[in-house]
Amino acid sequence: MEGGNSPNLQLQQLPLATPAVSVQPHTDSFSYKENLIGALLAIFGHLVISIALNLQKYSHIRLAGSKDPRAYFKTKTWWCGLFLLVLGELGVFSSYAFAPLSLIVPLSAVSVIASAIIGIIFIKEKWKPKEFLRRYVLSFVGCGLAIVGTYLLITFGPNSHEKMTGENITRHLVSWPFLLYMLVEIIIFCLLLYFYKEKNANYIVVILLLVALLGSMTVVTVKAVAGMIVVSMQGNLQLDYPIFYIMLVCMIATAIFQATFLAQASQLYDSSQIASIGYILSTTVAITAGATFYLDFTGEDVLHICMFALGCLIAFLGVFLITRNRKKCVPFEPYISMDAMPGMQNMHDKGIAVQPDLKASFSYGALENNDNMPEIYTPATLPIVQEQHGSKGVSAPPYRVLEHNKKE
Repeated sequence: MEGGNSPNLQLQQLPLATPAVSVQPHTDSFSYKENLIGALLAIFGHLVISIALNLQKYSHIRLAGSKDPRAYFKTKTWWCGLFLLVLGELGVFSSYAFAPLSLIVPLSAVSVIASAIIGIIFIKEKWKPKEFLRRYVLSFVGCGLAIVGTYLLITFGPNSHEKMTGENITRHLVSWPFLLYMLVEIIIFCLLLYFYKEKNANYIVVILLLVALLGSMTVVTVKAVAGMIVVSMQGNLQLDYPIFYIMLVCMIATAIFQATFLAQASQLYDSSQIASIGYILSTTVAITAGATFYLDFTGEDVLHICMFALGCLIAFLGVFLITRNRKKCVPFEPYISMDAMPGMQNMHDKGIAVQPDLKASFSYGALENNDNMPEIYTPATLPIVQEQHGSKGVSAPPYRVLEHNKKE
């Protein structure tokens, strides 16, 4: 009897073991489709955002170079750029609902690539072929590396998917890995903020690291809000959970403070440095936050993780080369106001500024460098001899300086 029942026992145990083996992150073809949809939405969004920002910049430059008295918000070009900007932001926002956070965040390199290509196509200066290649060789190499890195990110990105329901987000929020990560991030943020505010540590790494720490919370909350909206649109309402509104408030607050620190950094440093260093720091911290909160790399093998890290490094190098090749804007004041110079009297009438002489030598107005002029043109120095009263037989000086008393 025992021998006859043993095959039946084995047959009854097989269905219990098969479901555990069938659930693998790489066997579900629909998960790859979701990754592709999210990646395409992110690429489309960043591309449209880059075009929109360049359109708005073109609108400002065109108004500044013309005598058009209209404001910038009254031009069709600026409104077209604003419409494309909103469209691109919606595309990036919706991409977080389909693909893992660690895959979407590094794809912001697409905006840097698009800006570099737009700058090369619409350049106004005329270059010879050799000079053009030598001038933009770093941009070409950087664009190629960034494209290769983006391909590796999409191919070997994390493939973990779960529905963004209120229960799942609450469970991730109170998990001990994320609580430990939040504790470390809060401590680092407070220390950096203390050195930045109290010790005046206005280093670019300090400011952009503050931006990156805030940005990591922004993308975590964006994915939660976007995912819950998509699940609600599919029929399972999630907007009645308090966690949705908590994430929404955190998303808005961190985005505002992030923009504040970015504005402060733009006043102190060049935009190319902010773009390269900010992209590297923000992507690294955001991937760490996504891997801790959403467990993006759970179930991934070592090969996929290593190739994903290699794609990030190649994208980092490409963005660095692209931003390094940008021209730095050197401010030049064509007119110098003499009363603005310390220790100088007002030498012009009715506030009319003195126009500098644009010569090879460094000179402003009448302040000429006379070192190379012939001696015949140099003015002679005359001795100053004060008038001596009561002295006879003294020859008259070339000229005299008369001293007047207050009574006179």
